[in-house]
This record gives sequence, structure tokens and C-alpha cells, in this order.
Amino acid sequence: MIEKYLPEVCKIQYGFPFDSAQFSTDEGMPLIRIRDVVRGYSETFSTEKYKEEYVVHQNDLLVGMDGEFNIAKWGKTPALLNQRVCRLIPFPEEIDKNYLFYFMPSALKRIEEKTPFVTVKHLSAKELNKIIVPLPPLDEQRRIAAVLDKVTDLIAQRRAQLDKLDLLVKSRFVEMFGDPACSTKWATKKLSQLGELNRGVSKHRPRNDPALLGGPYPLIQTGDVSNSGLYITEHSASYSELGLAQSRLWKAGTLCITIAANIAQTSILTFDSCFPDSVVGFIPGNETNAIFMHYWFGFFQKILEEQAPQVAQKNINLKILSGLDVIVPPFDLQNKFAQFVSYVNIVRKDITC
Repeated sequence: MIEKYLPEVCKIQYGFPFDSAQFSTDEGMPLIRIRDVVRGYSETFSTEKYKEEYVVHQNDLLVGMDGEFNIAKWGKTPALLNQRVCRLIPFPEEIDKNYLFYFMPSALKRIEEKTPFVTVKHLSAKELNKIIVPLPPLDEQRRIAAVLDKVTDLIAQRRAQLDKLDLLVKSRFVEMFGDPACSTKWATKKLSQLGELNRGVSKHRPRNDPALLGGPYPLIQTGDVSNSGLYITEHSASYSELGLAQSRLWKAGTLCITIAANIAQTSILTFDSCFPDSVVGFIPGNETNAIFMHYWFGFFQKILEEQAPQVAQKNINLKILSGLDVIVPPFDLQNKFAQFVSYVNIVRKDITC
């Protein structure tokens, strides 16, 4: 079978460094940031003048180059190709677009797995250029892609069922507590007043020193948090005794909050684990529970726009998190909501089995 390097089968177009000072929440052209690649839409806009060559259209192939290395097809709304996102434009005489789309995840995963551990992993142009693509005849490429389309449709149907459950839980949250971005029904407290709130620790440099890794102490990273949903149930990295000595072991039940790449994604540890300073740990006190807080963070972007609009389009930090006002409904009401979530999760398991 013929094999070629990625730049021989498609044009790799890298995003433009649009000025963040001209970002907006409601004016201008939608702007694609890392967190927008997979979901296919953006809630960030830019009022900066742009060249037409940086406009992304429906079904264009995009790759996120920070954090998790994902490929996805863009949604319906035209948007601007921002830095740290690239577009793959297939050469039709070389490769079928859908074949390229299905091939790329495994290639990106291999790069991600061998990229040294840092706070946030970065995908380089050099690594993209080194990807080798197997090229059966075009008719065979199309046949392979068609089969995978059918499999993807089945997966999408199951995903739609799970999405309905997610919407059910979110609707129940609003029904019980109101919209946390604007509710005046409950007293509020600063997030830092409701429990321990601290960044993860990774003091040693370089962070990818082999002596730190491969021991018995779980190590979770930003991607583990953003991909896990409500609970983190597995990990792919671990610390040695030396790694633990320069970090901190957080207890099961800690709510993990990402502050880099996909900001404010949350998930709850089901085992004791370490994590780097790109993740913040929240250990609830006696006025709130982790499940309630996880779903409260589901409204985070809107909450941030209401309480701290000057930073809504930027990365967050511990100071910003600490100062956020959190509604504090009665603890027993929070627990009733958590019980409802547990019932929904039973249904979720039935769907995924």
C-alpha cells in the first residue's frame, strides 16, 4: 500500500493570532478556540478585520493543538480560524475527506501519548508533518469511510440518548435551584468559603522527568477531567515516590476543576490522586456537596460573564475561582438533587452497556 506524509495529501492551514483585546461575547465574527473544536460552535466573537482565507465553513476538518489533540468537523456557522487550531484541506486526487477524518484520531493519539508530560500538551507543526498516511485506492478509501459512517451513526444515536439524560439533569437543577447565574432565591458565598480550594502541585522540573513517573500513585491531567463526566474512574499516568514527594495526593471525593485548555471542566475523583497546577481541587465543606458543585459549574461560562466579564474570554486562575459567588441552597436539598443524579446514572449505565 502507498504511504505519504500528511502534507502530501492535504494542506495544513494554521490559525491566525487574532488579538484577544478585540474579543467579544456578542459582536463580530465567531472565533474558534480550542474548546470549540469538538463541539462545533463558538460563543466567542472577534471584531478584528480578517482575511477570507481564515473563515472556516461547515464540515471543514479542524485539529485542536493544545491539551487533547482532537479532530472534528466544524458546525453550520462560519467562524474564524484562531491560533492553536489548524484546518486540514484534503487534496481530492490523493485522499477522501472522510477517510482522512477517520484516520487522524489514531495518529493524533499516538502523538499525544508520546508528548512529554507538561501542564498542557502542545501539538507542533513538526509532529503533524511527520504523520504517515496509508493510501489505498480512492474507491477503497470511500468504501472504508462509508462503513465507518454507519458505525458513527449508531454511536451518535446512543450519544443522543445520553445527551437527553444530561439535559434532564440540567433541567432538574434549574427546577430545584434556579439559574445560578442570576438566581436571587438563595444566599451566596464565595467559592473559597465553601471548602478547600487549591491548585494541584507539580514542583519538579522538568515535569516529564522519568524518575517522577511510573509508580503506585495515580496522576490525572486536564484531559482526564474534561473527558470523564461526573466521575473520574480511571487514570493513564502515575507518580513514583519521588513524584509524590513533589506533588500532593488529593482524596477521593475531591472536585477537580481545569483552568487551562478547556477551562472549568469538572469531575469528581473516585480514588486518591495527584494532579498538576493546571487543575484546581475543591474539597467541599459542610454546606455543599461535590455533585451539586459539578453541575453548578455547568453554568460556569454564563456565571463568569455575569460576575467577571473582563476575564470571561481568558484563562481563569485560583483568584478568579475563589471570588465567584456560589448559591448555597439547603444541604438536604442539594442531597436530594444528588440522589436524582444517581438514579439518572443507573439509566445511563443501562444505555452504555
